[in-house]
Amino acid sequence: MPGTGVGGLSSEQGDRSVLNLNVLVLPGDGIGTEVTGEAVKVLRVVASKWGHQLTIREGLLGGIAIHKTGTPFPAETEKLSLAADSVLMGAVGLPEFDNAPPETRPERGLLGIRKAMGVFANLRPVRSYKALLNSSPLKNELVDGVDMIIVRELNGGIYYGTPRGVYDDGPEPYAVNTMAYTKSEIERVTRMGFELARKRRKKMMSVDKSNVLECSQLWRRVVVEVAADYPDVALEHILVDNCAMQLILNPKRFDVVLTENMFGDILSDEGAVLAGSIGMLPSASIGAKKPSGAWTGLYEPVHGSAPDIAGQNKANPFGAIGSVAAMLEYSFGLTEEAAAVNRAMELVLNGGKVTADLKPAGTPATTEQVGEYVCQAI
Repeated sequence: MPGTGVGGLSSEQGDRSVLNLNVLVLPGDGIGTEVTGEAVKVLRVVASKWGHQLTIREGLLGGIAIHKTGTPFPAETEKLSLAADSVLMGAVGLPEFDNAPPETRPERGLLGIRKAMGVFANLRPVRSYKALLNSSPLKNELVDGVDMIIVRELNGGIYYGTPRGVYDDGPEPYAVNTMAYTKSEIERVTRMGFELARKRRKKMMSVDKSNVLECSQLWRRVVVEVAADYPDVALEHILVDNCAMQLILNPKRFDVVLTENMFGDILSDEGAVLAGSIGMLPSASIGAKKPSGAWTGLYEPVHGSAPDIAGQNKANPFGAIGSVAAMLEYSFGLTEEAAAVNRAMELVLNGGKVTADLKPAGTPATTEQVGEYVCQAI
């Protein structure tokens, strides 16, 4: 995730020559197992090269957790996630649960672990690579040079608000979801956005729907208040529907994009069009610092479980590997190691050794081959 640093740990933590990296891996469902397997290989190579002590534990989350324990977020997984310095996750979701009630779907496990870990800011970088310009359906001149990061509030909004539910006990079935935000929830993610902007091009775009939603009216008011503490950062506001259009018409205008939970979920997936494939996008969900000095972090590729290609060794692992780079930077302050992973990824991309979704000129590489190429490049 080049150019997206949020500061890492204190200099004291970051200067230690050897760290103990306690990582929980939650492979999840579908291609999650395959891409996290390659990401873990990269993490092991980094630990070995720089002499860090690495402890990896595995847990259950999502559909596989339902199969084995009856719940998408088992108590044991919660215990392991809170004990770990950092969590690397694959993907959750299986077609057999598509018609299940929301509370019993695999995705409920994802919402559960985010809440349990207290991660409140989801950082999703969107960057174009020269080697992948032709992979985007947009014209090259629109995509070339895109480098933004979407900062999505992760612990509030319509995904968590109450009351919620489907009600069949009246004259006509109806459903309710509630979008709700407090000032403090908005303020903490806004500060994260401004801190990121200070380390980048000093531009922040706040996305809302303040012409219709009261939540967005509070959002804009709090963002403006926080902006007073960051006079060096240029702040703009944009309505979410216009933002969705501008991401396609003029994506290079964006640097840091700040928005609430549901809007961020949608806009960050739109960013996959700019990157060439949703398989390229890593993400970092950040919370408070732990007593050890490590940032609480949940790292995962943006893509889903893709059950249609699961088990075929053809999934793109770059999103998962990029998530390891984010983990090294944000949770452990290992900026040198993170930069090495990012450089290795770009070398492999430039060499054309990529999976089928990136439309290589020759024979597509397998998931395992891409992981091995990145390891060799490090």
